Amino acid sequence: MKDTFVLGIDLGTQGVRAMVANLRGEVIVEEKEDIRFSLQEGRRFEQDPREWWEKTKRCVAKTLAAFSALGYPLTSLRAISCDSTSGTVVPVDAQGQPLMHALMYNDSRAQEEAHIVNEAAQDFTERLGYRFDPSFALCKVLWLKRNLPEIFEKAAYFLHPTDYLVGHLTGVFGISDISNTLKMGYDLMEKRWPSFIEEKLGIPLQKLPKVVKSGEVIGTLSLSLARTWGLSPQTFVVSGATDGTAAFYASGATRPGDVSSTLGTTLVVRSISEHHVKDPLGRVYCHLHPEGFWLPGGASNTGGECLTHFFPEANLAEWDERVALLSLPTGLVVYPMVRKGERFPFAHPEAEFFSLGERKDDLEFYAACLEGVGYVERYGFELLERLGATRIQRVFVSGSGAKSPIWRKIRANILGLPLYLPRFPDAALGACIMAACPLFGGISQAAQNMVHVVAQEEPDPALSVFYEEKYQRFVEACAKRGYIKST
Repeated sequence: MKDTFVLGIDLGTQGVRAMVANLRGEVIVEEKEDIRFSLQEGRRFEQDPREWWEKTKRCVAKTLAAFSALGYPLTSLRAISCDSTSGTVVPVDAQGQPLMHALMYNDSRAQEEAHIVNEAAQDFTERLGYRFDPSFALCKVLWLKRNLPEIFEKAAYFLHPTDYLVGHLTGVFGISDISNTLKMGYDLMEKRWPSFIEEKLGIPLQKLPKVVKSGEVIGTLSLSLARTWGLSPQTFVVSGATDGTAAFYASGATRPGDVSSTLGTTLVVRSISEHHVKDPLGRVYCHLHPEGFWLPGGASNTGGECLTHFFPEANLAEWDERVALLSLPTGLVVYPMVRKGERFPFAHPEAEFFSLGERKDDLEFYAACLEGVGYVERYGFELLERLGATRIQRVFVSGSGAKSPIWRKIRANILGLPLYLPRFPDAALGACIMAACPLFGGISQAAQNMVHVVAQEEPDPALSVFYEEKYQRFVEACAKRGYIKST
């Protein structure tokens, strides 16, 4: 299958990216198109789904033209998959035409509806271990029912952006996946839409999409698109996922005990567990892996933002080089929170920055911020394990913070675990991996063949001993401030 290729489409808030990769995970070409329209006002955030599709068509056409210009036959492209934002909702008619702008993932107008949903879903939330936030898709659907009843009644389906693209690719609307539907209230344990949605909220279940596993063949490319793009009409269209889940599949994490840890502005972790994880305090939520495992994880408000906040004019790469010459650990213990309030690895609305010890200079404080994020990361891993997740053994890192060799070294020694840096931990490659699932027989096999590690950081046992004492001081300081609870 060396001459076989797949296409991944990543639809984000700012634009669309399309990528062609081979089954070894080598990226052949990629193109992008910007999303121009966004309507933001207070708690409202909307986009026009018609622009999503128009820009997607244009982006795919550009990508295929570049692919063909390299001498590859378009018929060698075998499958397509998509990813997009989590929690975004668009009501469509029976032909898949949007009835209004999409309510985006960070649209939070459904404050009252979230209370109503959580009241109706008490048994469900107790069993699954998470509550509905105003940004969740189901709360937005209820908001439409209560505030725009004419749109609600006309809607044949309430779709996510991934579903919307898949419908246009195949001509068949009303299909979604186990990743996108978590925030719509799909019961991942029972594999069905729960009855409270219709019986207590008055939302007919036939308006919600049919749910399949990510990486499952939905159908083939529509004949009109196959002709327009020059692709085979037998090109598979494969079910996708949220952008976060797609990036997880591109991280390299493939077996229980693996964790994907993305360090950008904030820290986001997701592990593979043999067991479902339920958190009574709502710090952790649990996606379902297509192969039956669970994907517990959470997102911190802490991360690389501390560096741009405390060192706005700094060349971070140069500062990293200077930190590499220091004797570590530093003499400080820092919780590098920039804003007020934390959600993971502890949930506390008043959590805020603290620093223990006397600061020698800015360089030491910079290094202590790197260490502080590592302490948050470790506590998050320990929380997952205490809640029942499979013991973490390998850490696959991504995000801007993962590009720093000294930060990887610090994190490895705080965690006491090896860190692996994949070559291309990107949602678009994750979409390619999902597209390749039917060609490999599963998501794990596809990822093992298509994700390649380019750097590995092993912990130094001697240095880890010193970091152990610092980490315990961090935990004690958080407990003293009431940030850490007993469960």
